[in-house]
Amino acid sequence: MDIFFQDPSDIPLPPDEVRIRELRVEPYPDQRRVRIILEISPFQQRPNCEIQVSDENGNLVASLSIIESIDSKMDFTVHLKVEEPVGKFIASAEIYYYEDEQTMGDPDSQAEGGTHQLPSRVNIVDRQQTTFVIGNHPNSG
Repeated sequence: MDIFFQDPSDIPLPPDEVRIRELRVEPYPDQRRVRIILEISPFQQRPNCEIQVSDENGNLVASLSIIESIDSKMDFTVHLKVEEPVGKFIASAEIYYYEDEQTMGDPDSQAEGGTHQLPSRVNIVDRQQTTFVIGNHPNSG
């Protein structure tokens, strides 16, 4: 018996073609945490992702970094860093890859003492955002 964990017609894509298929946010009943569901297209190379949650005034209330994901379907619980999380919020996600760099001899890729740092240049291949409401907000009905 053959077991397939992935749809065989869903072909892994090269970095420049990887896209976000779904970004969804579900507030927990305690209104202090949210569940973030992220699905991206299958990939040939492991992508990175930045997720940020902001309130309606643009203040950052949560963030999450994923480095070299191994799964195309991800699910996270994020704690909102705000006293009373009520109102409209925006969750945004960016999928990116580090651009190829010559780390040997590149002064931007090494700190003092020869310690290696992460590459400074990234190639964002897709971004998406969604809004959600927590609690009784005038625009929620």
